Amino acid sequence: MTPTETARRAARRTDPLWVRIALTSLALLALTVLVVIPVLGVFAEAFADGVGAYWTNLTADADTRHSVLLTLTVAPLAVLCNLIFGIAAAWAITRFKFPGRTLLVTLIDVPFSVSPVVVGLMFVILFAAWGVLGPWLDANGFRVLGTVPALVLVTTFVTLPFVARELIPVMEAIGPDEELAALSLGANGRQIFWRITLPNIKWGLLYGVILCNARAMGEFGAVYVVSGRIAGETCTMPLQVEVLFQDFNSPAAFALASVLTMLAVVTLLLKVWVEGKKSSTAEGTGGAEIKNASEN
Repeated sequence: MTPTETARRAARRTDPLWVRIALTSLALLALTVLVVIPVLGVFAEAFADGVGAYWTNLTADADTRHSVLLTLTVAPLAVLCNLIFGIAAAWAITRFKFPGRTLLVTLIDVPFSVSPVVVGLMFVILFAAWGVLGPWLDANGFRVLGTVPALVLVTTFVTLPFVARELIPVMEAIGPDEELAALSLGANGRQIFWRITLPNIKWGLLYGVILCNARAMGEFGAVYVVSGRIAGETCTMPLQVEVLFQDFNSPAAFALASVLTMLAVVTLLLKVWVEGKKSSTAEGTGGAEIKNASEN
């Protein structure tokens, strides 16, 4: 087949110009209406009275300040828990064959399919005074509901799949060959992890951490149920936005909402940067493999 015939056949497979324009316009219109306009609206309302009023709305109220600090405490703790679990689960699933492996993979996805409000109710059933563990906890002087540990628990649950689900395909693609080679040369488990496994999965790991952190900072439903909504104690930023809005303090509500939006934008930029690093790393690995294969 000549190059001209190939070009003609490719042109026939291309959608007509009007179809491409219509689909692109429809996608842009949907994004504008559903994403761009609402985001710009939040910032417009937040800065409606000027930068000075915006800063005052964020800093004058002690409860608002506490909600920011609480969110910046709960989210990293939840990410840390998921980091440990995600690495352990991905390593077990990709490096070992054991009974219940398929069940473990399925259970990791459960938080994706359960409503956050239901998650909160599940933890209420566990830790309430009339719940499964509540009587024992009360008898030993422990209280979970309405405390920071409860917020960390439910946030960890709803963000559970992000790190593990990002690492599993990465570790499956890499395979165990380098780790086995290091083991045969006398390296111990710690050395294999820090010098072999972690460098190979670092971009996938960072990508999962970014997604996990973004989800953790914006969690509302599960936190709403277990927190008790105690002002100045258990109200995270999303809960405080709702409290301010219900109190008809719209300027402060939009100011705090804009902070969450800015954090989301920063997360998006980090996500794009990590995706680029992952792609360049994959291309470099693929090129090296092709070169090695050609030399062999």
